[in-house]
Amino acid sequence: MITFLSGGTGTPKLLRGVQELLDEREIAVIVNTAEDTWLSGNHLSPDIDTVMYLFADILDTGRWWGIRDDTYITHDLLARLGIEEFIAIGDRDRAVHVARGEMLRGGMRLTEATATLCGKLDIQATVLPMTDSAVTTYVKTRRGDMHFQEYWVKHRGDVAIEGVVRRFREPPVATDEVLCAIEASDAVIIGPSNPVTSISPILECAGVREALRRQYVIAISPFIGDAPVSGPAAALMRAFGKEPSSAGTYSLYEDFVDIFIQDTRDPVEILGALRQDTLMVYRGKSLDLAKSIMTLVYGC
Repeated sequence: MITFLSGGTGTPKLLRGVQELLDEREIAVIVNTAEDTWLSGNHLSPDIDTVMYLFADILDTGRWWGIRDDTYITHDLLARLGIEEFIAIGDRDRAVHVARGEMLRGGMRLTEATATLCGKLDIQATVLPMTDSAVTTYVKTRRGDMHFQEYWVKHRGDVAIEGVVRRFREPPVATDEVLCAIEASDAVIIGPSNPVTSISPILECAGVREALRRQYVIAISPFIGDAPVSGPAAALMRAFGKEPSSAGTYSLYEDFVDIFIQDTRDPVEILGALRQDTLMVYRGKSLDLAKSIMTLVYGC
């Protein structure tokens, strides 16, 4: 089994290629939940949903979120009724949020709710929230602390940020399912997801770093020079006190990573790093990178 740490769009793009090489029952994905939020009474878990929809073959891969060819009748009517949602939620996507919200209100753990949804969507891979407790990423701005979704979706990242913080009632702890998946894996792969908002929340869950130090770990940088392939990673890395580059990314992973992969075009030099084409702009590129990584794991 191969376990992936996932958030945003970077790791899902790699998973698109891995799907063609492995039986999905041999894939586990530990997903960031620090961007979760409640909206109009329903529970959004955007990073979990992206992974679920990918495996269910309904993901809108033009945007890498939401359901392909969804409609927005409910969202549009809510706006007419004076309920302004800063995230445009499709009707089928909303149904998943409604179902998950009902499960959580009924006392289910997020892990159990995710497994139930995966079962209903005929997903064979194991999709695991990083923790069952609530933890949320906020960015510090001159306007005050702002939920990451508000910063990135509502304001499109066009807000100066001065710091990144995680809020929780109790420090997050990795679930037993997460730790067992890491332990049972042939390797753990950290895709080129945002190091600050997608991967670090997983690493901050008690037990994860310790488990990774006992595993074979491959990590892929999301940077080429000081520019991320997509998203606000550069601004977030600076606000997190790290250099926005592959070197800054490596510094977040160096206590447990065995192989660090950079893009072939990256001018930053990291001793011992491997070079691959990491720009997964279409399915074939995702497959090529996935093949290279599977060779590193299995030697063939």
